[in-house]
Amino acid sequence: MNSNSQSANPTATYSHRLADLVGTAIALLTLTLPLFVIAHYSSNDVPNNQQPLTYQLHKASE
Repeated sequence: MNSNSQSANPTATYSHRLADLVGTAIALLTLTLPLFVIAHYSSNDVPNNQQPLTYQLHKASE
């Protein structure tokens, strides 16, 4: 009997696949949930107080 051989255990495969699915779901929630929360609570009524950027160009006298 070879001690290095792996036996085909269906419950271990199911458990591994379930862990992969749960891990993927947690990763997706971690990446997307903050974006949805920020988008939901951000206000569209924020006044834009930025001053227009203008330059005064002086014409050189000839």
